[in-house]
Amino acid sequence: MPLSKDDRSRYARQLALPEIGEAGQERLLASSVLIIGAGGLGSPAAFYIAAAGVGRLGIVDSDVVDLSNLQRQILHGSHDLGRKKALSAIESLSDLNPSLKLEQFDTRLTADNAPAIFANYDFIVDATDNFASKVLIGEAAWRAGKPHSHGGIVAFVGQAFTIIPPKGPCVKCLYRSTPKDPATPRGPLGAVPGVIGSIQAIEAIKFLAGLKPSLTDSVLFFDALTLTFRKVPLKANPKCALCGA
Repeated sequence: MPLSKDDRSRYARQLALPEIGEAGQERLLASSVLIIGAGGLGSPAAFYIAAAGVGRLGIVDSDVVDLSNLQRQILHGSHDLGRKKALSAIESLSDLNPSLKLEQFDTRLTADNAPAIFANYDFIVDATDNFASKVLIGEAAWRAGKPHSHGGIVAFVGQAFTIIPPKGPCVKCLYRSTPKDPATPRGPLGAVPGVIGSIQAIEAIKFLAGLKPSLTDSVLFFDALTLTFRKVPLKANPKCALCGA
């Protein structure tokens, strides 16, 4: 897809990066990303992916905007209270980058509808807030052969991990069994999902622009209290029920 005059102006700073350049930007414009969850992680991920010029962006979320969301879910504002998150997200992203093709899925992702929704996207961003959804997304994306980014947050900490089928490790290598969610919410500090969601956006953008993601064989942990990052190697489990032989 040739770059227009407006494209060259809007994405000038990316075009100046030799690692991306014109070829990488054209790849981004021809690519598509599905973001599942328009909350704390999905907000920064969606904003930066949209700003980078990924041509088509889908948002999956069946929830509505609540006052307690606004401390961290920056896609939404006070005027969006009570509105569907997917609709609010689409409007914010359209205002940021009107040339985007945006798709709204005002539904809860299930094992039944995931294959049809995933089929039309090049990269999946898991920005959900519970373990059951994360395992469901990881399994569905793997079976569909879709590269995807896993992100998670609690309190002052967060983690990110990128999966590129058919090469493991996968989400089931990270979670041998589905963990239990905390009985009561523990935060998070509002900026923590901002950090992790931004990292998820970076991994998606690098993959779609033709660069190698950095978190395909390790999990990145972030601690806001100590302001430290730590990468922990993760190997594919040969006996994994999902990606193992």
